[in-house]
Amino acid sequence: MKKLLMLLIVGLTYFSVSAQEKVAKIEFKSDVIDYGEIARNSDGIRVFEFTNTGNAPLIISKVTSSCGCTIPKKPEEPIMPGESGQIEVKYDTDRVGHIRKTIMVTSNADTPKVPLKIKGKVLPDPGK
Repeated sequence: MKKLLMLLIVGLTYFSVSAQEKVAKIEFKSDVIDYGEIARNSDGIRVFEFTNTGNAPLIISKVTSSCGCTIPKKPEEPIMPGESGQIEVKYDTDRVGHIRKTIMVTSNADTPKVPLKIKGKVLPDPGK
């Protein structure tokens, strides 16, 4: 009976440890995009590239911006281990001046919230 109990405890411990090892990990190529100096009304779309370096599917549940002038777009499907994905960000380049915004990525990764930043400067129209 003691052997059976010990075997049961060892088996349950193994399954709980192996279940804990399955985790998604999100690794961005860069967590900052620098637009530099760009012309007013130019293309404001940029992309943050990432890879799931974990061993479980990565599910991005929400991507929010610190401003309505920045529209992020997340992948809708899970990103499998070893696969890559993109977070697209569109900044409204009709707004002249400095760009300093934060995009918050929420997922099931081991780090559930990751801040991304965009920066740069939108130049006024020439002659103004």
